[in-house]
Amino acid sequence: MALPRIGFIGLGVMGAPMAGHLLAAGHPVTVHDLNAEAARAFNDAHPAAEVVGTPARLAARSDVVITMLPNGGEVGRVALDAEGLVDAFAPGALLIDTSSSEPWLTRRTADALSARGIAMVDAPVSGAQAGAQSAQLVFMIGGEAAAVARAMPILRCMGRAFFHLGPLGAGHSMKCINNLITAMTFLATAEGLVTGARAGLDPAVMNAVLNESTGMSWVTQNHVAQRILSRKFDDPFKLELMVKDIDIALTLAREAGLSLPASALGAQLWHAVLSESAAGSNVSELFRWVERRTLTEIAPRAEPQS
Repeated sequence: MALPRIGFIGLGVMGAPMAGHLLAAGHPVTVHDLNAEAARAFNDAHPAAEVVGTPARLAARSDVVITMLPNGGEVGRVALDAEGLVDAFAPGALLIDTSSSEPWLTRRTADALSARGIAMVDAPVSGAQAGAQSAQLVFMIGGEAAAVARAMPILRCMGRAFFHLGPLGAGHSMKCINNLITAMTFLATAEGLVTGARAGLDPAVMNAVLNESTGMSWVTQNHVAQRILSRKFDDPFKLELMVKDIDIALTLAREAGLSLPASALGAQLWHAVLSESAAGSNVSELFRWVERRTLTEIAPRAEPQS
């Protein structure tokens, strides 16, 4: 039985390795990216892929299209604008949005596609660049059961864990909540480490203690030593995307009639980091911002204390 033809839109840090795994699994893959250089680089690395210039041309060659884009507005544009997917999708096609999108925009796009007989599933991911490269992503999935069942064999080519959270938009709701919690953990970890450093503790030893204690988190395990103690400050996840996800989560809270004072304060601080950082900065900049405000470096000591 022939594997579905896959179209992939968005060949950035996450999208390029994800599309590569689909090719490795034997799927015919067509790709598109507004950045022609990214498309060329992907094609150089994967000559079996076909590169096309518009979403419509991609849809004409695809049974299933996957998007990995900055936000739900971009997904809506490639799906519905002139020369968009909707212009060439055959009835019965499927759109899987793995972007970190606004749930309300996802539902709006899905409604427009549904009128043309096209199904949609939202399946945002956790696992960062390393997870995309190793096909170890965690997928948070929303959509009707039949559409999700169609998507699952494709998602399994790119991930290790899969959670169907409910109807369309549920995956994107979970994604922004996950990133809200991660963002607050970033803040607490940075402030805790500068407090210890000012009190004379070695941040490298502190982070090791946290990783054996109740303060352990993804941040202490995968970010502090690798990005901060190393002084590289080089996480691939963009600061503006984290702030966007925080804002999506707080919008969901407001719509539900919830007041989240800790998260609201955290959002103000993340917005301050964004406003005081260079364009294109990544989430490691949060630690550098805390260091500047406290005049305290989160750096390992040159010599261990006896």
